[in-house]
Amino acid sequence: MFGNILIWFVIIPVLMMAGLGVCRNSSMAAIRAVMVIGSTILLALAIWLCVDFLALRGAGVDDEMLFTGSWMWYAPLNIHLAVGVDGISVLMLLLSAVIVFAGTFASWKINPLPKNFFLWFALLSTGVFGFFISIDMFTMFMFYEVALIPMYLLIGVWGTGRKEYSAMKLTLMLMGGSAFLMLGLLGIYWHSAPAGGELTWNILEIARNNAVDPSWQNLLFCFTFVGFGVLGAMFPFHTWSPDGHACAPTAVSMLHAGVLMKLGGYGCFRIAIYLLPAAANELAWIFIILTGISVVYGAFSACVQTDLKYINAYSSVSHCGMVLFALLMLNQTAMTGAILQMLSHGLMTALFFALIGMIYGRTHTRDIREMGGLMQIMPYLGVCYMIAGFASLGLPGLSGFVAEMTIFFGAWEDADMFHRAFVVAATCSIVITAVYILRVVGKLLLGKVHDEHHLQLTDATWFERFSTVTLIVCIAGIGFFPNWINETIQHSFLPIIHALQNAI
Repeated sequence: MFGNILIWFVIIPVLMMAGLGVCRNSSMAAIRAVMVIGSTILLALAIWLCVDFLALRGAGVDDEMLFTGSWMWYAPLNIHLAVGVDGISVLMLLLSAVIVFAGTFASWKINPLPKNFFLWFALLSTGVFGFFISIDMFTMFMFYEVALIPMYLLIGVWGTGRKEYSAMKLTLMLMGGSAFLMLGLLGIYWHSAPAGGELTWNILEIARNNAVDPSWQNLLFCFTFVGFGVLGAMFPFHTWSPDGHACAPTAVSMLHAGVLMKLGGYGCFRIAIYLLPAAANELAWIFIILTGISVVYGAFSACVQTDLKYINAYSSVSHCGMVLFALLMLNQTAMTGAILQMLSHGLMTALFFALIGMIYGRTHTRDIREMGGLMQIMPYLGVCYMIAGFASLGLPGLSGFVAEMTIFFGAWEDADMFHRAFVVAATCSIVITAVYILRVVGKLLLGKVHDEHHLQLTDATWFERFSTVTLIVCIAGIGFFPNWINETIQHSFLPIIHALQNAI
């Protein structure tokens, strides 16, 4: 087991928790050392995995999943600790590692109870990494729940504003989504052996056997897509997201919006669409309407907000809606765009929330009506905010442009009038995004200084610069060099596309 590289993505966060457990509460140096060492190892491991994965694919290894391993966990229900990755999983692990690394430095001065904060933060990381490496549905669901549970305490204890209300709302709505998801997964499990063989939770075996009876697929697709869609902030189940983002501490907002919401899109792709292809072909139009509403509604809602975190939170509703919208187009180009959008949004929203936390820590307000002229006061943070904003509105050369153009091209090709009407509506969100981004940049950074005390504020510290530079380099890297991502994921779509075509 320990010889499998994927297992270490779970073991390392657990070791981080153990290391934090022996640190004294007052020893910030030791706490920071544990987090920096652990997050650095995770990032190095993710980069190594990505390089190794590309090398194997380049050498002609065409297995659906690489680095696979399976160990019996609970024999009566045939539950295994089964792991494996394809190109999509590898990129999600790399995204998670980058944001955990950046989030560690963004939380350098977290108070109160820094040890307890990082313990829960490491547990959240454990769930995220475990989810992306799992190819057993039960194990995937277990890690999914592990990732959700710490959010209540991280927001309720270390958050701001109406933190208790927001933490409870987030937890209840996501747990409601989990109930739908569990029903869907149990249904898939009970129909995983149509010929009377042994029931299985293994995603690859279920897909290979085309196991689920078409007469059950529609119901199970609704359960699983809605269950994952709640975490993906799909309309009308999105209302937990803005409050949760707005009240969460900086690093939690980064990991929550940057990675945790991607569990929803990844789950819809890996479970709902892949294992229930007949239902995906039949019912996609219903969810295209809901996700299309998310895209436009989220962008319009961001336009009328005055709190920086709420602006970014509603922007996340729009961008994550775009991910689900692209997946539901059920063609390879649009799905490629969806994965690019997951990566792009994860990085740029993490950068946004990191910068908002840094600005709030200095000005003690997030209301854009109370701030102005920050570019002349803290130019480094101002430039970083402009880069994040330009990535969000799709400036060529940054990750947002590559992702959105791939989605729109893919969604338009071979589409009927119904689909193209929604593509046009979704395209309008780019214009709306430009409106609220330029409004914030003009008011916050280039406007008149409102408070003379703000003139005494300092610019970013070394650890804040380190966190933001890491994210900006990744955003620009995707924008200028997207081909390596396409090479990483193109093989991963073949089984899904094949299953969708056979189900027509």
